[in-house]
Amino acid sequence: MVHVPRRDGPPSVHHVAARAGVSLATVSNVLNHPERVADRTAARVRAAIDELGYTPNRNARALVSGSTRAIGLVVMSLRNSLFSDMVNGAQLEARKRGHALLIASSEDDLEAQADHLAYLESTRVSGILLATMTESKEQVDLTRRHGHPVVYVNHEPSEVEACSVVVDNEQAAYLATTHLIERGCKRIGFVSARPELQPVHRRRAGVLRALAEHPGVALVDVDAGDIDPVGGTDAGARIARMPASERPDGVLGVTDILAMAVVTELRAAGLRVPEDIPVSGCDHNSVAWGGAVPLTSVTMHGAEMGAAAVGLLLDELQDAPGEHVHRTVVIGSELVARESTLGRAAASAAARGRRPSDPRLRES
Repeated sequence: MVHVPRRDGPPSVHHVAARAGVSLATVSNVLNHPERVADRTAARVRAAIDELGYTPNRNARALVSGSTRAIGLVVMSLRNSLFSDMVNGAQLEARKRGHALLIASSEDDLEAQADHLAYLESTRVSGILLATMTESKEQVDLTRRHGHPVVYVNHEPSEVEACSVVVDNEQAAYLATTHLIERGCKRIGFVSARPELQPVHRRRAGVLRALAEHPGVALVDVDAGDIDPVGGTDAGARIARMPASERPDGVLGVTDILAMAVVTELRAAGLRVPEDIPVSGCDHNSVAWGGAVPLTSVTMHGAEMGAAAVGLLLDELQDAPGEHVHRTVVIGSELVARESTLGRAAASAAARGRRPSDPRLRES
């Protein structure tokens, strides 16, 4: 006679074993190692699971195995569409490969980032994707010492040996600057801030590369103080107040948020965009697309970055200890020219003729 345990809550593995008339070990094998169980017995156990509505306790299984089929993702901010695109791409790829994705946003706060990493460790995720603007070496070293591999997204580490996925930020700014020069600009105002951030100083390198290829085009550095709307508003007001002989005749914002704020201030001062001053952004942030003048920018392919990061992490988890070779995947960019540099008629024509292109991937 099979003893049926009391049912005071959700069905447990004990109830499944009793209903199917098998041992607890057999139920465990059906859930975790079905190849060890005869087909008829496995079918009986699965029927009991369906009848009872049993759901495996993932936390308990994690305590035994040391990890779950979940991946953690900590992003710098979900207010920038680059990072929300990363989340979407990572989530789709993780689901396709049998993993769940746990998401946290640090809002550019390193203390909050450390708290999120510690929490994800406590949930026993298999590994963590870190979309940060800094190296975060101490935090990453601690996480990895605890047995959780980390893949950087949107940052290429120089002090930590780890896989990473980055957009080619130098190429992005090079494309935007070249576009402004091709529009006839001779004085490029580069509105930026926080040069210690890797995307910022790499985009500056792209600006300088474009200028080096076009003798006679000058650079006008405009320090925004920070990469937020307030910084862009201040920078735009200062540009508008410059004497016409010194004022940039083309502006590149290191972020779209900065560029959009500059557009607003220039127009408020009576300057026309793009007739008087063409303006481009550089990170394709959809948050900045709602202004009066659609903004030219450069694609970042956030979804592809997120998906590629998941692939790198799962590859690392599958490799034997000591055999994994860290890789960096670099994703190319394309210019998307809109009204802020082309004018309304030309932008409409360009949009009609535009065709989506696949991101260009390369590894180093």
